[in-house]
Amino acid sequence: MPVEINLNNLIIYLIIINFISFALFALDKQKARTGAWRIEERNLLLSAILGGSLGGLLSMYIFHHKTRHLKFKVGLPLILFVQVILIIYWLTL
Repeated sequence: MPVEINLNNLIIYLIIINFISFALFALDKQKARTGAWRIEERNLLLSAILGGSLGGLLSMYIFHHKTRHLKFKVGLPLILFVQVILIIYWLTL
């Protein structure tokens, strides 16, 4: 049974996942400053892959977090690019 995705649901989902991704990157930066337990990099990347790439990218540069790590510096913009292409493709079907 296929799930129908409409534009409103997609927008709501993207807002929520980007907020979560932004918050995860910000929280990890705070934990890095205090020496506390950190959020695993794979979980930060997973939040981006699940649609939160813009939120992660914004948080990364606002809080100057993970900006020296190539997998984030290159990976997040690449993930965002692919997601934008997929959304444009989906909208033109």
